[in-house]
Amino acid sequence: MAKTKEISRRIKSIGSTKKITKAMEMVAASKMRKAIDAVLKTRTYANLSWETVLHLARLAAESKEKELHPLLTPRPEIKKVAIILITSNRGMCGAYNTAVISKAETSLLKHRISTDFILVGKKGAVVHPHGHNVAAEFEKSDLLADVKDIYPISKLALDHYQSGEYDKVFVAYTDFVNPAKQIPRVKQLLPVDINAVDEYLGSTGEGSQATANQDRSEREAGHLAQGGGALEYKFEPGPRAVLDFIIPRLFETQLYQAFLEANASEHSARMTAMHQATEAAEDMVSELTLFYNKARQAGITAEIAEISAGANALAE
Repeated sequence: MAKTKEISRRIKSIGSTKKITKAMEMVAASKMRKAIDAVLKTRTYANLSWETVLHLARLAAESKEKELHPLLTPRPEIKKVAIILITSNRGMCGAYNTAVISKAETSLLKHRISTDFILVGKKGAVVHPHGHNVAAEFEKSDLLADVKDIYPISKLALDHYQSGEYDKVFVAYTDFVNPAKQIPRVKQLLPVDINAVDEYLGSTGEGSQATANQDRSEREAGHLAQGGGALEYKFEPGPRAVLDFIIPRLFETQLYQAFLEANASEHSARMTAMHQATEAAEDMVSELTLFYNKARQAGITAEIAEISAGANALAE
């Protein structure tokens, strides 16, 4: 009986855990739907704005007279870089945090440049014991309400880049592909890299990146077919005045989109992890129920045997 009671207690305990993981799965699913809706609404705009920045950077690279803008011009010597690392505030999301942190550290080993981390999310604090320098830490919202929420982070990165403290600024985040697939990435935001293979956010492998590239190619092909040269922009009141205002805004847009991608990825990963935990709890309950029934049957059989033996002894 002691064995069956122990199994019964374990079944009840796992059943309680199952209820918790199921509730967490439902909460994560609700947040995931909101996050996916937000990321899909802004992704096209973010990619088109990045296309504009890339085109301006190409103009700067092709210009022989002077640089177009400091934020679009690579520096001759790279002494120090910053990585904005976006992680979650809580666990229970599978390998989400481990994957993006590992991706950022792999990038460090590849380039071997002095690096400062700008942490967003409590789980990014694990880089402290790894010997990495942390320049700043910011709180992370589960659902960003407005681009203004990332202004303190973007201002810090822009100010330090413009002052010359950083020669490059990267963002390490998780790109949302679908609820079952999220891919960690490290993307260079400053200065704009016109030779980057993966230019757009939220389009790993396929999707909006291919669409943006196709649209740009069609526009440029049509312009050249009409006898025009490379596409150019006209600025009012002047190129520098306009770019001084618009380039930081485009940088903020890219950073904001990275946060939206990370949020959608986090809630998707947590929903998947909790769903798997719920299924694992169900399997454990089924297995323990089988053991319980076997133990109970064995106990009943033993009791019947004892009664039969007692009855036979009395009959003799």
